[in-house]
Amino acid sequence: MLDRSLGISQKIGLPVNLKRILVRDPNKPRDAVFPSGLITTNPEDVLADPSIQIVVEVIGGTEPAAQYLRDALSCGKHVVTANKEAMAKFGPELLDLARKNRVNLLFEASVGGGIPIVGSLMSQLLANDIQSIRGIINGTTNYILTRMAYEHTDFHQALAEAQQQGFAEADPTNDVEGFDAVYKLSILASLAFHQRVSPDDIYRQGITNLQPQDFRYAQELGYAIKSLAVATLERGDIRGRVYPALIPADHMLAKVDGVYNAVEVTGSLCGQVLFHGRGAGRGPTTSAVLGDLIDIGRRLHSNEPPVSVTESGHAFRVQPIDELETQYYLRLNIADQAGVLAQIAKILGDRRISIASVLQKDTFPEEQRAELVITTHPARDASVQEALRLVADLDVVNEVSNMLRIEG
Repeated sequence: MLDRSLGISQKIGLPVNLKRILVRDPNKPRDAVFPSGLITTNPEDVLADPSIQIVVEVIGGTEPAAQYLRDALSCGKHVVTANKEAMAKFGPELLDLARKNRVNLLFEASVGGGIPIVGSLMSQLLANDIQSIRGIINGTTNYILTRMAYEHTDFHQALAEAQQQGFAEADPTNDVEGFDAVYKLSILASLAFHQRVSPDDIYRQGITNLQPQDFRYAQELGYAIKSLAVATLERGDIRGRVYPALIPADHMLAKVDGVYNAVEVTGSLCGQVLFHGRGAGRGPTTSAVLGDLIDIGRRLHSNEPPVSVTESGHAFRVQPIDELETQYYLRLNIADQAGVLAQIAKILGDRRISIASVLQKDTFPEEQRAELVITTHPARDASVQEALRLVADLDVVNEVSNMLRIEG
């Protein structure tokens, strides 16, 4: 701890002293041993101490963390946070407080662990008009999908392995249902497009409905399945979505496996830029938090103004998922008899959905059923959803087993 503190001081050019550590449970076992008097359970010991200039928040969640952030900024303290949920839900309010009190609010660790994506969008990429962000920004889901793809395990087995390895929480809902990625995409999209993109504006679909055969069929079709976070700005509309999607097997994101994260940014000047690295864990998070801490320390040392978030004078519309146009992968459990495809094709054709390919897979003669896999040319999401409701009502269709979008 002493060596690290000395290193930070050298990088800043000023001495750095750890004054207080606010915790919920002072008796909880900890890796490090701290001098007597540093640990407290009273937030006022931090907030009311005028000698404390920088507050680092790594509590997570919204309460009490969000209120601590508000209080620290209102007291004129600089803040470093790793809190994706608080920044996604209350980011504009917190950034406004920082601006009014002329202090820094930095949050690199809120997205992508040690990947320097937040700072890049706030500074190095500012000369660009950002056109799109596509990323794998949840290590837990990426680990699960990697196991399902390469080891042919089902979702529940892959999740259990992720929990045993410490990559998934005991309650994995935030990860596997896409909430974690939505919070992160909300932050990235707001920075990229210079306007508020709320988590509520982002379409969300989890990975729990994926089956091993989806990965097998995707590979046969030349795709990988990844849980993607996508935000685009097209013709004055922002589109935001988090969902499992098929992507071409030769795409860079298709090769991001295990707990790794990657974010692809497309800008008007830089073209496509890929950020890749470990997206979570103690080391990457520490890297991002300390990087922000050093940045603030250097600004204090040189009397630089606080970092600001650039806002646009434009108000782009956030497009609902119904208006998305993309390709689709459909997996249907059907009666193994003549004329089934014709009935399905008519429903699709009546809604201007053109079929790109058809595979009949895994027939079960004793049950007189089979699996039919259809991919489409680009179509409107609302039309596909309507068509699938009608297809599900056909007597010759046992089940619409899955529908996934295809990202080019």
